[in-house]
Amino acid sequence: MITAKSVNKKVSFGHDDRVQNPIKQQYVTSSGTHVIEGAFYDKSPVLTVREMVTRRINKSLCFCLMVTISITFISYYIEMNYEAKLNALDAEIVRINAENQDLQAELDKYKSFNNIDNKIGKFNLLQKADKVIEVTALTSSEVERNKAENNSKDFKWALGY
Repeated sequence: MITAKSVNKKVSFGHDDRVQNPIKQQYVTSSGTHVIEGAFYDKSPVLTVREMVTRRINKSLCFCLMVTISITFISYYIEMNYEAKLNALDAEIVRINAENQDLQAELDKYKSFNNIDNKIGKFNLLQKADKVIEVTALTSSEVERNKAENNSKDFKWALGY
C-alpha cells in the first residue's frame, strides 16, 4: 500500500535535495487521498525454482507448438500442390484413353479390311473374267415400256394386317 510518507519522500541526486519524485506524486490527489491503494511490490518478486522451471517448460512447449503448426502448414501446402498435379495428370490420362479408344477402333477397322483382303486372296474368290460379254444398251423408250409393263400387273393379294 502506498502511504503518504512514501509519496512525500524526496529523491536526492548527489547532495542536492531540490527534486521530488514526480512519479509518486501523481498518485496523490490535492486533498491528500490516494488514487491507487493496495499491496504493491517495490521490486519484482523473487521467483521460486518451481515457477522458473514451469515457465521454461511452458516456453519450450510453446516453441514446439509453433514449430509443429508451421510444419503442418508447409506440409499441407505441399500436399495441395501434389493433389493439383495428380488432378491434372488424371485429366490427361482420361483424354489419352479416349484418344486410344478411337485409334483402337480405327485399327480394328483396318485389320478387318486387311483380313478380308487376305481371305479373298487365299481362296481366289475374285478372279478376272476370262471372257467379256458385250450387251447393247436399252433406249429410254424401252425403259419406259418395261416400267409400264411392271406397273400394269395387278396384285391380287397384299401382305399386312
